[in-house]
Amino acid sequence: MAHTIRWLTIAAVAGIIAGTPLIAAAQYLGRYSANPYAPDSTANPFGTYGSPYSSDSVNNPYGPFGSPYSAQSANNPFTTDAPKLYNQSGEYRGKLSKNPYDPDSISNPYGRYGSPYSADSVNNPYGAGSPFQADSPKNPFGSGWSIKGDQ
Repeated sequence: MAHTIRWLTIAAVAGIIAGTPLIAAAQYLGRYSANPYAPDSTANPFGTYGSPYSSDSVNNPYGPFGSPYSAQSANNPFTTDAPKLYNQSGEYRGKLSKNPYDPDSISNPYGRYGSPYSADSVNNPYGAGSPFQADSPKNPFGSGWSIKGDQ
């Protein structure tokens, strides 16, 4: 037993030195954006990430990130493992989730990322959700925020 633990520790250290990740990387799921013309926008029904038929789309009701039953879905009202949002600077902007009880969900009206009064919320038209900011998801000509889900 002690030899097994020792070899696992050596393998973990060797993996870190070699640059091999020991945890799963986040999967890119497009951009949370109101821009229907951007190729990677969730608002583009013909794009990879906006199509209701793409396996990586949050709009696919049968895919892992769009199903109302998947633990990783943006559309599951009970999930706590929803895809995460990041702005252009790489700053965390909450979870793309319909869960109104998750403190990081953009659907939580009392949370930092869902309250219409929080400067960090996509639901604040004078803060991060302003339709006049270039990277705001509410700007129909903007770039939006990047969506990343756990694999």
